[in-house]
Amino acid sequence: MTRQKITAPVASGFFNRIILLGTIVLMSLLAACDRSASTSADQIFYGSNIISMDESLPSPEAVAIRGETIVYVGDKSGAQQWQGKNTRVVELGERALIPGFIDSHGHFLGVASIVNFVNASSPPVGPAEKIDDILDLLRERIEAEQPGEDDWVIAYGYDDSLLAENRHPTRDDLDKVSKDIPIYMMHVSGHLGTANSAALAAAGIDENTQDPQGGVFRRYPGSNKPNGVVEEDATHEVLGNEMFGSLMNPLKLVATAEKTINYYASYGITTIQDGGTDYRAQKVMRILDWFTPMAMDFVGYQGAMDEEMALTIEELKEKIADGYQSHVRMGGVKMMIDGSPQGRTAWMTEPYTENPEGIEGDYTAYPRTDPDAFKQKAIEFLRNGIPVICHANGDAAIDLLMDAVEEAFAGEEIPDHRTVIIHAQVMRPDQVERAAKLKMVPSFFASHSFFWGDWHRKSFGEERAAHISPAKAALANGVPFTIHNDTPVVPPDMMRLMWAAVNRQTRSGYILGPEQRITPYQALYSVTQGGAYQYFEEDKKGSLTVGKQADLVILGENPLTADPITIKDIAIVETIAHGKTIFQR
Repeated sequence: MTRQKITAPVASGFFNRIILLGTIVLMSLLAACDRSASTSADQIFYGSNIISMDESLPSPEAVAIRGETIVYVGDKSGAQQWQGKNTRVVELGERALIPGFIDSHGHFLGVASIVNFVNASSPPVGPAEKIDDILDLLRERIEAEQPGEDDWVIAYGYDDSLLAENRHPTRDDLDKVSKDIPIYMMHVSGHLGTANSAALAAAGIDENTQDPQGGVFRRYPGSNKPNGVVEEDATHEVLGNEMFGSLMNPLKLVATAEKTINYYASYGITTIQDGGTDYRAQKVMRILDWFTPMAMDFVGYQGAMDEEMALTIEELKEKIADGYQSHVRMGGVKMMIDGSPQGRTAWMTEPYTENPEGIEGDYTAYPRTDPDAFKQKAIEFLRNGIPVICHANGDAAIDLLMDAVEEAFAGEEIPDHRTVIIHAQVMRPDQVERAAKLKMVPSFFASHSFFWGDWHRKSFGEERAAHISPAKAALANGVPFTIHNDTPVVPPDMMRLMWAAVNRQTRSGYILGPEQRITPYQALYSVTQGGAYQYFEEDKKGSLTVGKQADLVILGENPLTADPITIKDIAIVETIAHGKTIFQR
């Protein structure tokens, strides 16, 4: 048999075809791998305690995220289709997965400003149980830092309602620490403070100084001499820029902002608020995000009554329309009417049942601003479609805000304005009904029931105190609401906040207005879906829903099945914002 000789050109063509075929197969495999990589999730969470807050998927078995977006919510078998070789898989076990917490009201810059101050808070926030404890803390700081005569020593968080003496420290108390170094202490509410003689002198305040509008310099009995305790706008006369002015320096803000962001993240918060911000601070936050990406979102509300730092109406509308820029956006304006119930400066229609020290007769406190000027400004914002959040604690303050809303939209169908009543502490039943008609959103300072519930019983009597933060009444009237901590007044502890709204237990163990308690699910809704609604962000946040932002929190256990009295003890295990882990225990 004759064998055919294969010539080189034929052999070359055969091997070329083999090589070409192999190349095609290899490219197909690589393409398949690429398709697999492009459709696989970055992270998948499996478990039986996933709380989606999405009514269409109440009990999913899995959640998958890719990049900054939730791409799958459903059963386990469906999620496995999203699993690739590089996917992080988290088996939750007894742990729970929930949407990221939304800070419905707080002061980011306030927190950043006090991180290096003396903590004069009472337990469980700080160590001070009596005035001498505070004086010791101040002495320790002075000894450690050796400040000069022009350097201020500043403390925060003292609470006269919890100190053994049940009174404010005065200049006489603080002078025992130093008569030469200016010392100022911020009350836990942020609405009062106390200063030593050196601080008053540095601020130019003496017996000839008149009380500012919306503020009071408390005096010694039978004298015009200030005793060091200051209320509301008088606090600014003493402290000036000592507290916040340094934060306008970008380098100083960057030095404290990252620490503050980590602090919020440790409580499961993925959206932070700065109520009453300076727009210059927003610029600094954007710069910070360029250099040290924040991951979480930052929403600022411009302080509306300070003309020096305020943007015009048109500038505000432009900035609000810009939305998020480097995780930072302008949400609207923050307005203020009155003071605080724990400081007994909340503006009431009926007298307090126990007055601040030194005040006799019927006392209802006072507005911090001229009511007519406030109303005119609020109406201007509302008619221009600018979101308004407004500090209103007492029922007289709430009345004024509601009147402004009603007048702004008189004679027309009320639009979807979502004006927020910040704190809404001493809110009457008829005001809850009126809020529904006016499409307003109360944001209740629900932590008050624990921290100051016993104090409110003294200040307002049993009936009014029982109606503090009337969340259940809001639900009954179809009023959307949120709850908040007003940090730095109290830490941004969202589990304690939920616990307070669910249990309404005071420090003494008394149940304050049991009829206003809400369920754990309703409390969780208020700090997730409710918060997103308040921010006009319900289309992108607040629930574990496909297409929404990947903001999630892993909890140590399920708050909906745990004993309600233990909710405050549930640990934050991991916080994920925009798909990135920003805190992990």
